[in-house]
Amino acid sequence: MSEPIVVGTDGSDESERALQWAAAEAALRERPLHIVHALESWPYKAPLFMPPETTERMTAAGRRLLAAARERVQERWPELETTTALVAGETPQALRDQSDRAFELVLGSRGRGGFASMLLGSTSLRMAARSTVPIVIVRGDTADRGEVVVGVDLLRDADTLLDHAFDAAALRGARLRVVHAWQTFGTLIEAGYAIDADQIERDLRARLTETYTPLRAKYPSVDAVDELVPEHPVTALSNASRNARLLLVGAHQRQWTAPQLGSITHGVIHHARCPVAIIPSA
Repeated sequence: MSEPIVVGTDGSDESERALQWAAAEAALRERPLHIVHALESWPYKAPLFMPPETTERMTAAGRRLLAAARERVQERWPELETTTALVAGETPQALRDQSDRAFELVLGSRGRGGFASMLLGSTSLRMAARSTVPIVIVRGDTADRGEVVVGVDLLRDADTLLDHAFDAAALRGARLRVVHAWQTFGTLIEAGYAIDADQIERDLRARLTETYTPLRAKYPSVDAVDELVPEHPVTALSNASRNARLLLVGAHQRQWTAPQLGSITHGVIHHARCPVAIIPSA
């Protein structure tokens, strides 16, 4: 069986949008869909006076939630192979375990219940930093139109990120916009340096084009364009996401402390206007 698309659900409107996006992605890629609902460790967290049937009620409710989610998916995508899992335990660990061999993990922008503490919170950001598979956070406009946008840092290896971006654009028949943003000129001018802005821009564009040129042969159907933006990367990518169907960024972990996302990826996740795919390094 090919690697599945894994999606976390908790019954919230946001997780329903994530479910629909994940199902469409699985159908498009001809991959199985695996729907996960996590039950927190109630025996350890519940007050001592809680009735003993509480766990049973929560389990039954979780099973109903998953069955209903699977039914909605099969109504729209009857040929899609769909499985479910009700997992007891801490939500982040449950999702890591369920997505360990997945093609990608899909989450909503906010949640409730088992996911309320993690979506777009500290736990989800730690998961994105530590995950070995791409994580897609579904937020903003999920319409199947517009460009695929990828943000590239010229100081980092972007091969894996760009390969994912070209693949996503080819799959959707969409234009790929490769964006590099920087804020250098103002700082240098304020410091009293004489700079040749035109030459710097030419050099940056040449380097940017060089990063993705090898992939043109692998993905000949993709119309790839590049864009240099003299703004903060979070601002530039958030603006680009307004007309995009998917925005891809690298995880860019900081390694000198516990793994965590870099500030740019962190900011993009919170401000993007379309689904965001966070791609770990190879």
